[in-house]
Amino acid sequence: MKAKPRRGAKWAPLWAALLATAVCGSKVHAADAASAPAKPGAISVAPSAAAACPPTPPEPTAEQVQSAQRDARDHGFLWRISKQGRSSYLFGTLHVGKLPWAFAGPRLRDALTATDTLALELDVTDPELLRNPPAAATAPLTLPDAMRARLARQVAAACLPEQAMQRFNPLMQAVTLTVLSARWEGLQAGFAQEIMLATAARAQQRPIVSLESAQAQMALLLPSDPDEARHLLDQALEHLEQGRTRPLLRRLAEAWADGRLKELEEYATWCECADTAEDRAFLRRLNDDRNAPMADRIDALHGQGKRVLAAVGALHMTGEQGLPRLMAARGYTVERLVPP
Repeated sequence: MKAKPRRGAKWAPLWAALLATAVCGSKVHAADAASAPAKPGAISVAPSAAAACPPTPPEPTAEQVQSAQRDARDHGFLWRISKQGRSSYLFGTLHVGKLPWAFAGPRLRDALTATDTLALELDVTDPELLRNPPAAATAPLTLPDAMRARLARQVAAACLPEQAMQRFNPLMQAVTLTVLSARWEGLQAGFAQEIMLATAARAQQRPIVSLESAQAQMALLLPSDPDEARHLLDQALEHLEQGRTRPLLRRLAEAWADGRLKELEEYATWCECADTAEDRAFLRRLNDDRNAPMADRIDALHGQGKRVLAAVGALHMTGEQGLPRLMAARGYTVERLVPP
């Protein structure tokens, strides 16, 4: 039998950093599934001791929220794109965050005031999506006992209830666990900019548009070939077991918060995820190849007379195929506002 090529031994943290479905949906899905009965045959692992759990930030008080709103400064990356006498905006986000980052700084507040439509990679606050996740997200995947035990140990290490994620595909569980590992760095999915922007938009009855579909994101994340899925799961678990996800997420977060665009432009040189031609091809599919369809969608919305704030992962703003360059190629005047 011909051996299957071994894909991307270093991609697990990359998926978590880039895909809004895994990042923003993880907290909601885990909480929603926590009370579900365990599946037959589930491997039981004792929860970790409290001292071994990632720190849980206390619920912010009303005063802390007000202070964070009042003192908010701009983070990430913001561009104004103008065409046909109107302006829309591109905001490069991070899919996890901290309370001080969750609120709009002065420039982003101005962009919110100047626009009437919020566009996201995927609106993970959509109640229908939360009720009915894509079929691929819950598709079964048969695992060897040893791999099932490794996954169960990582669920326990994340201090989640034993049954918290058993509803979901094992590879989806591993990507979610990768995101949750950011909690050790003080980074929470609940403070992601997309969550805060979408929550505010719903409260204001502002239209929210998804630039992609959940099905398309799942097709990138979860291969249909079971052998390939098991291989990727093995690599994701290896990253978690060796503690290799947290430094990458921390560096991404710090570069984003400080507005270090050049560092993100050079992501492929330090992510340890683009060492081979196959790695680089996958990175292009995961990031660059998604940008042109998103640019077309933003252009179409703007052409309909809408003033759009398009908030997508910051890595989609980088490189020759980044959204700012693609919008310039579509006839927009592009001006970077943050960092100035």
